[in-house]
Amino acid sequence: MLTIKHLNAMIDLADQVYEPAEDSYLLADTALEFTKENMQVLEIGTGSGFVSAVLKANRNIELVATEISPLAARCARSNGIDVIRTDMFAGLKSKQQFDIVIFNPPYLPTSKEEKVPGWLNYAFDGGINGRKDIKPFMEQVHAYLKPGGMILLLVSSITGIEEVMQEMERHNFNSWIVAKEKCFFEELVVIIGKIQDSTSTIPVKQNI
Repeated sequence: MLTIKHLNAMIDLADQVYEPAEDSYLLADTALEFTKENMQVLEIGTGSGFVSAVLKANRNIELVATEISPLAARCARSNGIDVIRTDMFAGLKSKQQFDIVIFNPPYLPTSKEEKVPGWLNYAFDGGINGRKDIKPFMEQVHAYLKPGGMILLLVSSITGIEEVMQEMERHNFNSWIVAKEKCFFEELVVIIGKIQDSTSTIPVKQNI
Protein backbone atom coordinates (compact mmCIF):
# COMPACT_ATOMS: atom_id res chain seq x y z
CA MET A 1 0.00 0.00 0.00
CA LEU A 2 1.33 3.43 -0.98
CA THR A 3 1.11 6.25 1.56
CA ILE A 4 1.33 9.94 0.65
CA LYS A 5 2.08 12.75 3.10
CA HIS A 6 1.32 16.40 2.38
CA LEU A 7 0.72 19.41 4.64
CA ASN A 8 -0.04 17.40 7.81
CA ALA A 9 -2.24 14.94 5.93
CA MET A 10 -1.43 11.26 5.43
CA ILE A 11 -3.24 9.35 2.67
CA ASP A 12 -3.25 5.62 1.96
CA LEU A 13 -3.95 4.69 -1.66
CA ALA A 14 -5.66 1.62 -3.11
CA ASP A 15 -5.83 -0.26 -6.39
CA GLN A 16 -8.06 1.26 -9.09
CA VAL A 17 -8.08 4.63 -7.29
CA TYR A 18 -6.51 7.75 -8.85
CA GLU A 19 -3.13 8.51 -7.34
CA PRO A 20 -2.80 12.20 -6.44
CA ALA A 21 -0.74 14.05 -9.05
CA GLU A 22 0.13 17.65 -9.93
CA ASP A 23 -3.54 18.58 -10.37
CA SER A 24 -4.42 17.19 -6.93
CA TYR A 25 -1.61 19.08 -5.19
CA LEU A 26 -2.43 22.36 -6.93
CA LEU A 27 -6.10 22.10 -6.00
CA ALA A 28 -5.38 21.08 -2.40
CA ASP A 29 -2.92 23.91 -1.82
CA THR A 30 -5.22 26.49 -3.42
CA ALA A 31 -8.32 25.25 -1.60
CA LEU A 32 -6.44 25.55 1.68
CA GLU A 33 -5.85 29.26 1.00
CA PHE A 34 -9.57 29.93 0.59
CA THR A 35 -10.90 27.66 3.32
CA LYS A 36 -11.43 29.39 6.65
CA GLU A 37 -12.21 28.02 10.09
CA ASN A 38 -15.74 26.65 10.65
CA MET A 39 -16.66 26.67 6.96
CA GLN A 40 -18.89 23.99 5.48
CA VAL A 41 -17.08 22.40 2.54
CA LEU A 42 -18.15 19.95 -0.17
CA GLU A 43 -15.78 18.11 -2.47
CA ILE A 44 -17.28 16.48 -5.54
CA GLY A 45 -15.44 13.38 -6.79
CA THR A 46 -13.00 13.09 -3.91
CA GLY A 47 -11.15 10.00 -5.20
CA SER A 48 -8.72 8.87 -2.50
CA GLY A 49 -9.82 11.80 -0.33
CA PHE A 50 -6.50 13.62 -0.79
CA VAL A 51 -7.79 17.20 -1.16
CA SER A 52 -10.36 16.78 1.61
CA ALA A 53 -7.78 15.22 3.92
CA VAL A 54 -5.41 18.18 3.45
CA LEU A 55 -8.22 20.59 4.33
CA LYS A 56 -9.28 18.59 7.37
CA ALA A 57 -5.71 18.28 8.62
CA ASN A 58 -5.21 22.04 8.55
CA ARG A 59 -8.61 23.63 9.18
CA ASN A 60 -11.42 23.15 11.68
CA ILE A 61 -14.22 22.66 9.15
CA GLU A 62 -17.31 20.61 8.44
CA LEU A 63 -16.58 18.61 5.29
CA VAL A 64 -18.47 16.08 3.22
CA ALA A 65 -17.45 14.54 -0.10
CA THR A 66 -19.09 12.57 -2.88
CA GLU A 67 -17.56 9.88 -5.08
CA ILE A 68 -19.05 7.65 -7.77
CA SER A 69 -16.49 4.83 -7.59
CA PRO A 70 -17.13 2.34 -4.76
CA LEU A 71 -13.41 1.59 -4.65
CA ALA A 72 -12.43 5.23 -4.31
CA ALA A 73 -15.22 5.90 -1.81
CA ARG A 74 -13.95 3.05 0.36
CA CYS A 75 -10.41 4.40 0.10
CA ALA A 76 -11.47 7.93 1.07
CA ARG A 77 -13.43 6.63 4.07
CA SER A 78 -10.34 4.73 5.21
CA ASN A 79 -8.56 8.08 5.10
CA GLY A 80 -11.09 9.65 7.45
CA ILE A 81 -13.31 11.43 4.92
CA ASP A 82 -17.10 11.51 5.25
CA VAL A 83 -18.03 10.22 1.79
CA ILE A 84 -21.39 9.73 0.14
CA ARG A 85 -21.16 7.28 -2.73
CA THR A 86 -23.14 8.99 -5.45
CA ASP A 87 -22.84 10.71 -8.82
CA MET A 88 -21.99 14.37 -8.17
CA PHE A 89 -24.81 15.91 -6.08
CA ALA A 90 -27.39 13.13 -6.42
CA GLY A 91 -27.02 11.69 -2.92
CA LEU A 92 -27.02 15.01 -1.04
CA LYS A 93 -30.00 16.47 0.79
CA SER A 94 -31.76 19.04 -1.37
CA LYS A 95 -31.41 21.86 1.19
CA GLN A 96 -27.79 21.13 2.11
CA GLN A 97 -25.62 24.16 1.35
CA PHE A 98 -21.90 24.90 1.61
CA ASP A 99 -19.46 27.81 1.76
CA ILE A 100 -17.13 26.16 -0.78
CA VAL A 101 -17.71 23.45 -3.38
CA ILE A 102 -14.52 21.90 -4.78
CA PHE A 103 -14.28 19.84 -7.96
CA ASN A 104 -11.40 18.28 -9.89
CA PRO A 105 -13.38 16.84 -12.81
CA PRO A 106 -12.09 14.14 -15.15
CA TYR A 107 -10.70 16.36 -17.89
CA LEU A 108 -8.83 14.23 -20.41
CA PRO A 109 -10.47 14.27 -23.86
CA THR A 110 -11.37 10.60 -24.30
CA SER A 111 -12.73 8.64 -27.24
CA LYS A 112 -14.45 5.27 -26.88
CA GLU A 113 -11.21 3.56 -27.85
CA GLU A 114 -9.27 5.41 -25.13
CA LYS A 115 -11.46 4.49 -22.18
CA VAL A 116 -9.75 2.76 -19.24
CA PRO A 117 -11.35 -0.50 -18.04
CA GLY A 118 -13.09 -0.44 -14.68
CA TRP A 119 -13.89 2.31 -12.19
CA LEU A 120 -10.62 4.16 -12.76
CA ASN A 121 -12.02 5.45 -16.06
CA TYR A 122 -14.23 7.85 -14.07
CA ALA A 123 -11.11 9.65 -12.84
CA PHE A 124 -9.82 10.39 -16.37
CA ASP A 125 -12.64 10.33 -18.91
CA GLY A 126 -13.74 13.87 -19.77
CA GLY A 127 -15.61 12.86 -22.91
CA ILE A 128 -14.67 13.96 -26.41
CA ASN A 129 -13.81 17.55 -25.43
CA GLY A 130 -12.77 16.94 -21.82
CA ARG A 131 -15.72 18.90 -20.44
CA LYS A 132 -18.53 16.37 -20.19
CA ASP A 133 -18.87 16.74 -16.40
CA ILE A 134 -18.44 20.52 -16.28
CA LYS A 135 -21.88 21.39 -17.66
CA PRO A 136 -23.94 19.16 -15.31
CA PHE A 137 -21.83 20.38 -12.40
CA MET A 138 -22.53 24.01 -13.24
CA GLU A 139 -26.23 23.29 -13.78
CA GLN A 140 -26.57 21.90 -10.25
CA VAL A 141 -24.05 23.66 -8.02
CA HIS A 142 -26.12 26.82 -7.39
CA ALA A 143 -28.56 24.87 -5.23
CA TYR A 144 -25.77 23.74 -2.90
CA LEU A 145 -24.04 27.08 -2.33
CA LYS A 146 -24.72 29.40 0.57
CA PRO A 147 -25.20 33.10 -0.27
CA GLY A 148 -21.72 34.44 -0.97
CA GLY A 149 -20.37 30.91 -1.44
CA MET A 150 -17.79 29.93 -4.04
CA ILE A 151 -16.66 27.07 -6.23
CA LEU A 152 -13.08 25.98 -6.90
CA LEU A 153 -12.62 24.14 -10.17
CA LEU A 154 -9.42 22.49 -11.42
CA VAL A 155 -9.09 22.67 -15.22
CA SER A 156 -6.38 21.82 -17.76
CA SER A 157 -5.48 23.75 -20.87
CA ILE A 158 -6.28 20.60 -22.89
CA THR A 159 -9.84 20.89 -21.58
CA GLY A 160 -10.25 24.47 -22.79
CA ILE A 161 -9.88 26.98 -19.97
CA GLU A 162 -11.70 29.77 -21.80
CA GLU A 163 -14.57 27.44 -22.70
CA VAL A 164 -14.95 26.42 -19.06
CA MET A 165 -15.03 30.04 -17.90
CA GLN A 166 -17.65 30.80 -20.55
CA GLU A 167 -19.73 27.91 -19.21
CA MET A 168 -19.43 29.38 -15.73
CA GLU A 169 -20.57 32.76 -17.03
CA ARG A 170 -23.61 31.14 -18.68
CA HIS A 171 -24.58 29.95 -15.22
CA ASN A 172 -24.21 33.43 -13.68
CA PHE A 173 -20.79 33.02 -12.12
CA ASN A 174 -17.98 35.53 -12.15
CA SER A 175 -14.72 33.63 -12.51
CA TRP A 176 -11.01 34.24 -11.90
CA ILE A 177 -7.94 32.09 -12.32
CA VAL A 178 -6.35 32.01 -8.87
CA ALA A 179 -3.54 29.48 -9.41
CA LYS A 180 -1.52 28.19 -12.36
CA GLU A 181 1.07 25.50 -12.90
CA LYS A 182 2.77 24.35 -16.10
CA CYS A 183 3.10 20.59 -16.25
CA PHE A 184 4.55 18.61 -19.19
CA PHE A 185 2.16 19.11 -22.13
CA GLU A 186 -0.49 21.15 -20.31
CA GLU A 187 -1.14 24.06 -18.00
CA LEU A 188 -3.22 23.41 -14.90
CA VAL A 189 -5.33 26.18 -13.41
CA VAL A 190 -7.68 26.59 -10.49
CA ILE A 191 -10.69 28.76 -11.27
CA ILE A 192 -12.76 30.35 -8.55
CA GLY A 193 -16.41 31.06 -9.28
CA LYS A 194 -18.74 33.38 -7.39
CA ILE A 195 -22.34 34.25 -8.23
CA GLN A 196 -22.42 37.40 -10.36
CA ASP A 197 -23.74 39.75 -7.68
CA SER A 198 -20.25 39.55 -6.16
CA THR A 199 -17.98 42.50 -7.02
CA SER A 200 -14.85 41.29 -5.24
CA THR A 201 -11.61 40.71 -7.11
CA ILE A 202 -9.20 37.93 -6.27
CA PRO A 203 -5.50 38.02 -7.16
CA VAL A 204 -3.92 35.42 -9.42
CA LYS A 205 -1.22 33.21 -7.93
CA GLN A 206 1.10 31.68 -10.53
CA ASN A 207 3.02 28.47 -9.82
CA ILE A 208 5.24 28.18 -12.90
